[in-house]
Amino acid sequence: MRASAVVIRSYSTSFGAATRLLGQRHRPHVRNVYALVRVADELVDGVTEGAGLTHEEQADALQRLEAEVCRAIDCGYSSDLIVHAFAQTARAAGIDASLTAPFFASMRADLPAPNTDEADQLRGFDAEQHGAYVYGSAEVVGLMCLRIFTRDRSLDALEQHRLERGARSLGAAFQNVNFLRDLADDTDRLGRNYLGTQERLTDADRIDWVRRIEAELADARAVLPLLPKDARAAVRCALNLFAALTHRISRTSIDELYARRVRVPDWQKTVVISRSIARTVAETR
Repeated sequence: MRASAVVIRSYSTSFGAATRLLGQRHRPHVRNVYALVRVADELVDGVTEGAGLTHEEQADALQRLEAEVCRAIDCGYSSDLIVHAFAQTARAAGIDASLTAPFFASMRADLPAPNTDEADQLRGFDAEQHGAYVYGSAEVVGLMCLRIFTRDRSLDALEQHRLERGARSLGAAFQNVNFLRDLADDTDRLGRNYLGTQERLTDADRIDWVRRIEAELADARAVLPLLPKDARAAVRCALNLFAALTHRISRTSIDELYARRVRVPDWQKTVVISRSIARTVAETR
């Protein structure tokens, strides 16, 4: 589990800050999920290609990672430290192939195209492809975290439905925000447009996506009171950090988004985190 903590410290300031607000019983498990997701994401986002692996070799590496995850969940052990830590979390929280299989399916969708005439073309995602990709790459991660948070609780059908909807909405919001802020890198380096077809997005598209994200964040915010107290501050913090990022994107032209990555300044992150903690403390008195 120490290896997972190193991964999250190295890759994410916002998510890392939020996880530090989790109760101790949740914190290592959420880090284990993040670490596996990050390793798989790096595998398909150009690191292996930069190392000289062919398309077939990258696909094989991803397949072997998925197989090792499934095997480790079944038996409880892997010599791969990140996979081993994730498997311990999966076994404790009831995370199974119903969540890991869609995740790896989305990762396969990110593999570079084979050497064909289409390999250098911008790849667009239509509405159906976008929905399937976001479910596998982000919504299931929200559902994994939810299973961690509620692993010691017995939920009735209505509670489970509401919490799962909130978890999926929050995951989708996070992913869609990242699509907007990573337009330059996704387009120029990876040749992908997750938010449309092969056409360049317009400011009208940006406004539509911001509205969609705001609705997803509102759905997630509505179920915060249903979360365990020792998970609520962290989830609220992550939600509010992405809400602040969404607000900045709403005030940034599409041309700027294609030129630079929008971020929330450190001072504003500190304010958001402090207010999220204060709000949660006030609720739980």
